[in-house]
Amino acid sequence: MKKIYFLPILLLLFSNCSSDASSDPDPVEEQMYFPPNDGSSSWETKSIAALNWNQTAVQPLLDYLQEKNTKSFIVLVNGRIVIENYFNGHTVTTPWYWASAGKTLTATVTGIAQDEGLLNINNKVSDYLGTGWTSAPLAKENLITCKNLLSMNSGLNDALGDDVSPNNLQYVADAGNRWAYHNVYVKLQDVVAEASGQSWANYFNTKLRDRIGMTGGSWINLDNLSVYWSTTRNMARFGLLALNQGKWNGTTIVNQNYWNQATTTSQNINQAYGYLWWLNGKSSYHLPQSQFQFSGNLIPNAPSDMYAALGKNDQKIYVIPSKKMVIIRMGEVANPENPTFALSGFDNELWAKISALYQ
Repeated sequence: MKKIYFLPILLLLFSNCSSDASSDPDPVEEQMYFPPNDGSSSWETKSIAALNWNQTAVQPLLDYLQEKNTKSFIVLVNGRIVIENYFNGHTVTTPWYWASAGKTLTATVTGIAQDEGLLNINNKVSDYLGTGWTSAPLAKENLITCKNLLSMNSGLNDALGDDVSPNNLQYVADAGNRWAYHNVYVKLQDVVAEASGQSWANYFNTKLRDRIGMTGGSWINLDNLSVYWSTTRNMARFGLLALNQGKWNGTTIVNQNYWNQATTTSQNINQAYGYLWWLNGKSSYHLPQSQFQFSGNLIPNAPSDMYAALGKNDQKIYVIPSKKMVIIRMGEVANPENPTFALSGFDNELWAKISALYQ
């Protein structure tokens, strides 16, 4: 009889021990963390050891980053800082420019304005800016919607430089029929300003920057383009918002349906482009200043579900939902002999180093 009663007790004890042994949360399942918005430097961390990552892969990654003219690099997992390094005199408080990685800020704020009923991305741009904002024939200008600007298929000539004055916005093809990486997207900032009755900077600060604690960042006019500058941690905050599909610590900043559209193929020409976000894992892609279609993944060494904000001189926000990971890189161009506007060979080289951390 003793054996009959003793066996269930043993099984119960074994079950409890097994439960305790596996109680450490999987990093993917661990609760998401958001740093406070109070302007403090407080930010929770997570060690390489706690993630069971390969510690021996860290120093080769950092050496490579320094060699490639990096100023700052951050890895977040579930919102917690796993790696944070600064190079070449850059510090946690030093601002740097986002370049075209900041396009995604414009896409996000456009979605916020739509949530508030101020605009509809399916409406033509001239509904907000009036006619004559391009030099295209009126019938062709009126084909261009806000969504075309988000998707880079406005049909305007991308070979005329960064100037977005009417004389420099010339017709090449009907909107929707040609994908071309073009700074005409900045006209969305004018659309938001007109629709909201506020300056672009004020609306951005109130509706996005201040709500997720991106303190101190600002838009600076460089060569007639509005370029965002901030600390690396502020860029990481935006990446964390992206990872959480527009939610910040339980508060919706921009609705999830819009976010899903923004990070899904937005047109049928460049499969690797959403609403100003680059998308990995697609069957083909186009590059800036080219009408050629390339086969395969945008960044083969990166996870296929990754989407990214990519800026001139290798400013990077990588968002990887399957790994609950955000990665930020700021700095000078990684390969000076081959400067780029967005994607570069550096992306794939860097991801070979990053993936060695967890494979």
